[in-house]
Amino acid sequence: MKLYPNLVAGVLEVLEWSFGKGWYADRVVDKVLRANKKWGARDRAFVAQHSYEMVRWWRLLWALKGEEPSLKRKKLKELFELYWAWKVEGLLTLPEDLPLGVAESYPAWFDDRAHESLGAQWPILARAMNQPAQVILRTNTLRATRDELLERLASEGIEAEASDLRPEAIVLSKRPRLQHLTSFQDGWYEVQDGGSQCIAPFLDPQPGDRIIDACSGAGGKALHMAAMMKNHGEILCMDVEEYKLGEATKRAQRAGASVISTRHIVHTADVLERGAWADKMLLDVPCSGTGVIRRDVDSKWKLQPEHLERTLEVQARILSRYPGALKVGGRLVYATCSILPGENEAQVEAFVKNQPDFSVESMHRISPEHAHSDGYFVAVLTKNA
Repeated sequence: MKLYPNLVAGVLEVLEWSFGKGWYADRVVDKVLRANKKWGARDRAFVAQHSYEMVRWWRLLWALKGEEPSLKRKKLKELFELYWAWKVEGLLTLPEDLPLGVAESYPAWFDDRAHESLGAQWPILARAMNQPAQVILRTNTLRATRDELLERLASEGIEAEASDLRPEAIVLSKRPRLQHLTSFQDGWYEVQDGGSQCIAPFLDPQPGDRIIDACSGAGGKALHMAAMMKNHGEILCMDVEEYKLGEATKRAQRAGASVISTRHIVHTADVLERGAWADKMLLDVPCSGTGVIRRDVDSKWKLQPEHLERTLEVQARILSRYPGALKVGGRLVYATCSILPGENEAQVEAFVKNQPDFSVESMHRISPEHAHSDGYFVAVLTKNA
């Protein structure tokens, strides 16, 4: 394959901005592609693919080069040549005695913490999260069945097949642009990781339920719940970031999910203002994002120990306050996209110790070992009094 200098330069620019200025790689890739409008689809795919892969393997590549990381353009070009020889041309064989954190390219501090908290499971997860993420869709059953959606996607030239992870899930063979398709504009589906699609069913949404999605973000799981409720009941999407709620409203309109409303959380009192009125509550809390590393490839480099500690405090605070809006007998689902027990089992155990009115029905880990899923944790609790 011929290497074009301008495309290689595009990859190097992504590395400079991501590691030098702290930008997330997807934002930088978008910036670089917008600045080079003459590039064709193949050129754009080249820059995106190899930028993400070099970010993914950053620690390993510098270890193979035998140097400390540098953002000098000459050094980055040399690093690209080493990456190309290894990953594309297959001319470089990795040493067999590399430590796991180097071989699988994770920060040393995170590798140590994951080893300590996950034990023998960590090498399995470390390898699984380095597999490139696939594009997974969730069929909007308010609009169509999965078979109908597969037929429509085929008519639009999109190669797709059913996933075995969820009855609504579809996996695409490539990474096409979707927003311009009429199937997307008509609200027939949402882009949603397969593991993420498994979370709403733990809440068991039923027609007529009143549900609070208290950390809803842009509302992906609320849309799933609305479809499961057949658009009968009430889902209140709440979040501390108001702009995300605006996106949730747009998505709900496109999907035909009329049971969804939104409320910005300024104070905890906003969650509790109706008293204990909700039948069910989803707390998909802010987390480290360590379960979605293969999808957000540079999150492992951006995350720092102090960020994790602050996140643990936020999770505990949400757990201690928000469930007051739940009825007696109501169901609470606590979820993260983290693989770390400190954000998962430990948080739930501490909560029920301090809140004896709640009992744990079950706890689950959704593993990134499945090709269609990132890593998630889910706990199902009941409010007994």
